[in-house]
Parts: sequence; structure tokens; C-alpha cells
Amino acid sequence: MTESLIPRFGREFSAGEVLFREGETGDEMFVIQSGLVRITKLVAGEPRPLATLGRGEFVGEMAILNEKPRTATATVVEDATLLVIGAKTLELMISNNSEIALRLIKRLARRLDSADELVQILLNPDPDARVMLGLKRHAEAFGEETATGIKVNLSAEELAKEVGTEVDHVYDVLRRLTRLRIAAEAEEGGAIVVADVGRLLEFLEFLVRPATGGAG
Repeated sequence: MTESLIPRFGREFSAGEVLFREGETGDEMFVIQSGLVRITKLVAGEPRPLATLGRGEFVGEMAILNEKPRTATATVVEDATLLVIGAKTLELMISNNSEIALRLIKRLARRLDSADELVQILLNPDPDARVMLGLKRHAEAFGEETATGIKVNLSAEELAKEVGTEVDHVYDVLRRLTRLRIAAEAEEGGAIVVADVGRLLEFLEFLVRPATGGAG
């Protein structure tokens, strides 16, 4: 799917527009060409952010592939240009272009891995670990490569809600990561930049490593 498809399938969406809601039926999917789309799911009656997706990501493909109601809500959070692909058009694209089919399969597999990872994060009793593992998850699954690191389109407030902790706790973790030059809030706000995912994991392992000591 390339920019050559924009004249035929491209549509402009404004920040705040809802592409679809959880529980609705749907026969369209979207491919993000520019802008950001946030995916949320109701948990105990409250919307919980699952991901903020940017350029090149697919949105809403599951309702077409499994012919079931939408499993989440998709909202445009930054003015966006999206390809709007109907079910029959997607079927033709997949049957005529194996590269499109392969890309779709890879993205679906990555989404499933990310969903499983979120479940494991929420089971972790340590809020520090949940914050850092949440950052890792977004950096690896949805992050955008920049000159200073991997940009995660997620605010501290959204991260706190996702991993089940207080926003003040997220800010405390971010201050520590900033001092260590591992991660920091992006200058434009509403995003976090992870300078080095490997160092983030090393720091987490250091925090949770059990203390050892010899007799004497």
C-alpha cells in the first residue's frame, strides 16, 4: 500500500473524529498515511488506551477478517490522512498482491504479541516494572524511530491508565529514566522518547534483582 492509492482511497480526518466504536459492526479498515489514531478498549466501564498508531499502521482490519464486531474504539488524535479500504477491495488486494498479504499477517502477529504482553504487564505487582515494561511494549510494537531514540506516542497520563498506576508514579519513573538518559518526555509533549530499549531493560533487571549477601 503506497501513496499512489491516496487519490482513490485517501480521506482526511480531523482530530477528535471517531473512526469506529467498540461493539459496532464494520466493513472498512484504515491505513494511516499521516497523523495519529488512538485505540481504546472499555475495561470495567472505563476506556483504557491500548495503542497510539502512526504512519503505515493498519486500523480496523480484524472486523473485516473475522466478520465480528469491533473489539475496540479508534479515535483520531492528530489530523490524519487515511486510506479507507472496504472488505471487497481488501480481498482483491490480498489475492492480487502477496506483499500486502504478508505485511498484514506480520502486523497482526505483532499486535497479538503486544496484547499478550500487556496482559503480563498488568499481572506484575511492581508499579515501577509495569511503567517500564509498558514503555518497552510501546517502543517495540508502535514506536517511531527518530534521531534521539524511539518516539512513543503516549502521554504519561495515558501510560498510567494503561498499566494501572497513578500518574505521579509515572512521572517519578520518568524523572529517574531522564537522569539516566534512558527515556524522557518529548519536547512537544504528549509523547515519550526511549533513547535505548536495551538500557531500559537492564535498569529494570537491576531494580528487580534479588539482593544477595554472604554469611559472616
